[in-house]
Amino acid sequence: MKKIAIIILCAISIICTKTYAEQAEKVYSFGVVPQFESIKIHQIWRPILDILEQETGYKFNLVGSSNISKFEQEFSQGKFDFAYMNPYHMVMANDYAGYLPIVRDNGRMLYGILVVKKDSDITTPAQLNGQTIAFPSPNALGASLLMRQELQDNFGVSFNSNYVKTHDSVYINVLLGEAAAGGGVQKTLNNQKPQFKEALRIIHKTQEVVPHPIAVLPSVPVEVVNRVREALLKIGGLEQGRQLLEEIPMKKIGPANMDEYITLKEIDLDRFYVAPATQ
Repeated sequence: MKKIAIIILCAISIICTKTYAEQAEKVYSFGVVPQFESIKIHQIWRPILDILEQETGYKFNLVGSSNISKFEQEFSQGKFDFAYMNPYHMVMANDYAGYLPIVRDNGRMLYGILVVKKDSDITTPAQLNGQTIAFPSPNALGASLLMRQELQDNFGVSFNSNYVKTHDSVYINVLLGEAAAGGGVQKTLNNQKPQFKEALRIIHKTQEVVPHPIAVLPSVPVEVVNRVREALLKIGGLEQGRQLLEEIPMKKIGPANMDEYITLKEIDLDRFYVAPATQ
């Protein structure tokens, strides 16, 4: 009996060691909503993932998406193990692939902004009837979905939408006069070159909603999810970590749950949502 017990214990030990080794060797994909150009996204996220690798022992591959529509198509197909996405994307990703939020910014709320050139005669969204307005994509939450909903429902404005792929491109289109106004968010405007930012003026802010989460695919093992969550919260408690997370921006990282995002369905943004193309 003693020998049998020893054999069983050895077998369990080998299996557990093998399982842990497999998890440690696995590279987890990490997607990021492309609010910025790819170089800037890499500059923001790679240092965070490097620390996350040190804290967890897991490897993370930062996966770029060429534009927001491509990002939507990819998370709808469950191509990312982990992903940083906007709140409405969270609802979509949960519906399409079962993603669940694990952390979010507990120190701020998300809202969209509408900008015009500083020397423009436009002072209110009501003046944009019949004009062209630039948006990064149909489904960017603050910059596009919430903004288009409020332009239509609150101001009764009819306008031409020009989807230019990124927030940076929105601001450039407004500055070049290709669009009378453009939808963005405060962080991306703040990240523009000083001469660009100073040449733009905010004429409207949308209602506030719960901000972007980091979400996980349901196929990722629970122990991996827990370790990643704990590591992210730990990183947020360190001075260096806080500085890195603020670049996302995530000012005060904390736990997240799906109930916080389901309320977005009550706004009825489905009227403005454009389903990602399938291949």
